Amino acid sequence: MKNKTFPIFLAFLVMGVADAMGPMSDAIEEQFNVSKLVATLLPFFVFLAFAVFSVPGGLLAGRIGKKNLLLLGLGLNAVAMLIPSVVSPGFALLLGCIFVLGIGTTFLQVAGNPIMRDVSPEGTYSRNLSLAQGIKGLGSASSAYLVIAVTSLTLFQSMGWRGSFPIFFVLMVVAFVLVAMMKVDEAKPDVPPSIGSSLSLLKQPVFLMAVLGIFLYVGAEVCMGRFLKPALTQLGFSDERAAFMGPTSFFLILTVGRLLGGVILSFLSPQVCLRGSALLGVIGGVLLMTGSSPLAIPGVVLAGFGFANIWPLLFSITVEDQPDRANELSGLMCMAISGGAFVPLVMGWLGDLEWGATAFIVPVICFAYLFMISLRPAHKADTAQS
Repeated sequence: MKNKTFPIFLAFLVMGVADAMGPMSDAIEEQFNVSKLVATLLPFFVFLAFAVFSVPGGLLAGRIGKKNLLLLGLGLNAVAMLIPSVVSPGFALLLGCIFVLGIGTTFLQVAGNPIMRDVSPEGTYSRNLSLAQGIKGLGSASSAYLVIAVTSLTLFQSMGWRGSFPIFFVLMVVAFVLVAMMKVDEAKPDVPPSIGSSLSLLKQPVFLMAVLGIFLYVGAEVCMGRFLKPALTQLGFSDERAAFMGPTSFFLILTVGRLLGGVILSFLSPQVCLRGSALLGVIGGVLLMTGSSPLAIPGVVLAGFGFANIWPLLFSITVEDQPDRANELSGLMCMAISGGAFVPLVMGWLGDLEWGATAFIVPVICFAYLFMISLRPAHKADTAQS
């Protein structure tokens, strides 16, 4: 069974490559001489794909199977990484590659969570899924740092900002081969969900609020990955230290927080953990808003732990309302990841207006909303509407 879970864990690891597009925006801003808002189109195009392809990806998984959807996603990601590896693309071609990366990562997300149940021994699914989220966080942290560190490697120095793409390409190919070799008996629903049945869930306030919560949460997380480094640089940190203490440390703390989440949830309810996580996210964002160097690093740490477990907490709490609609809810939740495309544009716009550290009001507002919905009493949705 370990041989079956390892390829899925690796698939979660390479999901983190998409998060590297935020930190890479700084290099793109310099390379193509564009504004912060335009440079933020890199993560925008990644997460725009989630808005368009999440629900169709769920329907496609019902037709071709989750393993085949994983292979399709890894194949698309490999192509997206190969092109910038062999040629120096123009800005339009680069955005096209990033959009394909977003589509591939969408398919990995849509198929990865449910197929983990198929490859996990009985009673270990929750543990394995929590571990997978931690591994994804490790992929996000290492990918974000690799974008900065690869320029110091002799082999890739001549490629400049493109140096990390060949490494990402090799990871995608290795994951593709291992998943292709994996044998798995997939569990399939008796009645595959449709786009209409999925979208109908948004008529119920509890689901609409949760989906909006995921939209804002992912948007806030991408804001941190995109703007922590330039914010710390403006506070006097060197480029290398700002990269390490900013996005790299943030994603590392996300990983640690996700791994600790499974332990904490053994004695605290998901509702309480969601409330505490949202509050930590608000406090961390407020500390960053102050523009104070001594408060910046504590702000990164608190925000990292606050952001860590929002996805599994909000997802599990929401699914408890109607567990028989879990597949449709998964599609909607993945669609809401598109918040990573739109919310950072607001923060990028504020950055162009020279708001400085005050622009962190954007993730603060997002987490204030999450704290608000965490105060909502847990209850069962109106099943009559289903």
